[in-house]
Amino acid sequence: MSYGADLSLGQPLEHCLRRTVIALRLGDLAGADASEREATYYVGLLLNVYCHADAAEQAAWFGDDIEMKAEGFRMLAMSGPQVAAFILRRLWSHGPPTGRARRLAAFPVVGKSTMESWFATHVDLGSQLAESLGLGAAVAAAAADGYEQWDGKGVPGRRSGEEISLAARLVQLAGPAEVLARQHDLDSLRAVIGRHAGTLYDPHLTSALLDNLGVLLADLDDTASWEGVLAAERPPARTVSGAELDEVLQVMADLADLKSPYFAGHSRGVAGLAAEAGRRAGLANAECLRLRHAGLVHDIGRVGVANTVWDKPGPLTALERERAHLHPFLTDRMLARIPSLEGCRTIAARHHERLDGSGYPAGLTASALTPADRLLAAADGYHAMTEPRPHRPARTPAEAAEALRGEVRAGRLDQVAANAVLEAAGHRRLARRTGPCGLTDREVEVLSLLARGLVNKEIARRLDLSPKTVSRHVENVYAKIGVGTRAAATLFATRHGLVGSYEPGEPG
Repeated sequence: MSYGADLSLGQPLEHCLRRTVIALRLGDLAGADASEREATYYVGLLLNVYCHADAAEQAAWFGDDIEMKAEGFRMLAMSGPQVAAFILRRLWSHGPPTGRARRLAAFPVVGKSTMESWFATHVDLGSQLAESLGLGAAVAAAAADGYEQWDGKGVPGRRSGEEISLAARLVQLAGPAEVLARQHDLDSLRAVIGRHAGTLYDPHLTSALLDNLGVLLADLDDTASWEGVLAAERPPARTVSGAELDEVLQVMADLADLKSPYFAGHSRGVAGLAAEAGRRAGLANAECLRLRHAGLVHDIGRVGVANTVWDKPGPLTALERERAHLHPFLTDRMLARIPSLEGCRTIAARHHERLDGSGYPAGLTASALTPADRLLAAADGYHAMTEPRPHRPARTPAEAAEALRGEVRAGRLDQVAANAVLEAAGHRRLARRTGPCGLTDREVEVLSLLARGLVNKEIARRLDLSPKTVSRHVENVYAKIGVGTRAAATLFATRHGLVGSYEPGEPG
């Protein structure tokens, strides 16, 4: 998950690991107790895992969402007018002239509140993640403080000064220090960080950081390695297996699918379909479970590709296609250091490979692809066709089935795998449409479209309702499920099977 945050922030893998080590060292200088050190450890790794939750909205405003966040670190060194010029340049960077003009006109009115809502979503979901993973109240509280500022002008703006968790203050300071130390010299780091002491950052921690840079940044390549960070965890080390592992991988699936409204529920749906197809193809139970796990994590590399690619309504350029084709490789690299996921990692990384060598990222051919590889490729292909994409509407199950058969006839997909997927998909039925938190049938319809990124006017047209009626339904949905943003509503819909669901059943 920390690797996903690295990619979303436009940073190299291990940025969050290095940030965590710096924060832990600074915490030791500041006298952090055991509980505070543990919170620093987990918040350092997980603070930004949801920073792509509203990437579609970020891209709509600023263009390439990853590039924008990578450049965001530079704003620390900018004056007020320079920051304003940077934002204006990003607003004007993409789309037709009419769209650029509308963004420029709207940003002074709603831009600040919109961006604050993104930050609030990130920390709210991060705090909930800490709770769901059983990391404890101190970690959840520190995650909720992740974007607060020393001067009280942060997000959500409930705390200031020493009211902010020490762990949050440590990580807030360690993150930009890591980037600046890597990209610039130490004098630049001192100037930039020092400028924000007492406003963004704790002035006492800032002084400790600047006075001890040599110690804090020493040997990061070794101590901030995967093995080094695992060794820094407070004993006893936390582990998961069985059902708990499946729950963690579901969290990772949901993280991946938040990248775009078009992906809502995709990974859970593929995982269920692939596992059922594996059972029907005669795979052993252990192999079906491995296939399910591969389905859950197969698209986590998507977070490393900008939404200007994923949400583009027209054909991709050659460069954009290359960027899209990178995501299975990123999935492979993100999971490469976890021995217990080796089997499902390999399957996941091959879900776009094809028998004739026309797939990606490695161009493997039939001789290299296992039955599990072939099943996941067919399940992903079928399921994706039944979902909407920016360049086409969702295909009907019959249309998707015929297209899958066409891929078999063309020699790209395996016939046995495709038949197993189609047999499993014949049991596909609509997800339960009533029940969670008392949602009505209509509210479930509204929520599913909201999760797909439709705005109220579009939902109204789709359901033949007035925008006012849809607005009332959205308010009711948010109130019933206890959320306030589209990203959080999407997670609810995904976790309750209201989008992207697959349930095996009897052929109909």
